[in-house]
Amino acid sequence: MRAAHGLWAALALLLLPAASRALRDGECEVCVTFLGRFYQSLKDNDVEFTPASIEKELLKSCKEAKGKENRLCYYVGATSDAATKIINEVSKPMSHHIPVEKICEKLKKKDSQICELKYDKQIDLSTADLRKLRVRELRRILDDWGEACKGCAEKSDFIRRIHELMPKYAPRAAGARADL
Repeated sequence: MRAAHGLWAALALLLLPAASRALRDGECEVCVTFLGRFYQSLKDNDVEFTPASIEKELLKSCKEAKGKENRLCYYVGATSDAATKIINEVSKPMSHHIPVEKICEKLKKKDSQICELKYDKQIDLSTADLRKLRVRELRRILDDWGEACKGCAEKSDFIRRIHELMPKYAPRAAGARADL
């Protein structure tokens, strides 16, 4: 009888931590998305799945990353200014084709900040009233496009710049706005 209770207690202790380690929906959003795209690009470009080649490609991808994805690269040590280097925690499991969700779970144990990254809410430019947005949000739109607004002092300057660039970066939104 005691042995059965002890067995059940041991089984419960083994199963409880495993459930808490699994990623929940929306957790590690940036990590899972970025590494998923990265893994797919490796397969599409027929890159050899060795830790060294994956590391090399990850460093290349991280040079082009912006925003939250760049922050993820910083946390794993794939940027030049990173303080820590845990790139091998990505490249080695990926070379064995381990799912990105599992890789992100492992990274979460090393640095919990990795899974705290979330993408910023996207602004629908076709329906958004730019005059009601904050300057910070207007600036973020331009940053996402890789553009700047030099000499912009007022909100109206940022709005004017966004309207100028909208046909280039968001043609559907520009067309929808022209219909309004």
